[in-house]
Amino acid sequence: MAVSITVLLADDQAMIRDCLRLILEDQPDIRVIAEAADGAEAVALARRLRPDVCLVDVQMPRLDGIEVTGALAGPGARDPLRVIVVTTFDLDEYVYGALRGGATGFVLKDAGPDLLVEAVRAAHKGDSLISPQITLRLLRHLAATGVTMDEPVRAPSQPLSERETEVVRAVARGRTNQEIAAELCISLSTVKGHVTAVLAKLGMRNRVELVAWAWERRLAEHS
Repeated sequence: MAVSITVLLADDQAMIRDCLRLILEDQPDIRVIAEAADGAEAVALARRLRPDVCLVDVQMPRLDGIEVTGALAGPGARDPLRVIVVTTFDLDEYVYGALRGGATGFVLKDAGPDLLVEAVRAAHKGDSLISPQITLRLLRHLAATGVTMDEPVRAPSQPLSERETEVVRAVARGRTNQEIAAELCISLSTVKGHVTAVLAKLGMRNRVELVAWAWERRLAEHS
């Protein structure tokens, strides 16, 4: 029997929740177990039901999606959950807030059902997915404005190898592990090993934090 990935949907528009539910429950391995119409309800339901993945809209009453992400997945969260921010807005402050809040993905609602499903499955496996167009937009914005995160850019405990740097650049450009393996002509397990090693050197929890770090270092600007 296929593993069932449980999902919580949080969006203040019932029509959007209905659409997301239809997309996800069309998949044999995904099951929506709860819906929330505002951020506070989303946090309460998520903490009580412990879904595998939470899909959270940015703009909601009471608590917005960034606040929900921080409460469920941020550094101060006890036993953090996996949160994907799903929104019609790709504004840079939303992306930054989601990344700093601990989100494992950031997907635009118009990115298509396939990307949404892929993001849920990636989050369930402990991986992450960010819509490629968001990655490219934010890179261009950072290059033009010199915007940085609130915290200083951390240095790795040990220097990254040339191959590890290549993997980081690919991750920052929104590539999946499988795409990186094909691009660099290495095995999928080798890619995962490099990502794990880099996260350890940087003291990070997941590859979304790695993407933010790479953006600040301008690594993805180089081919």
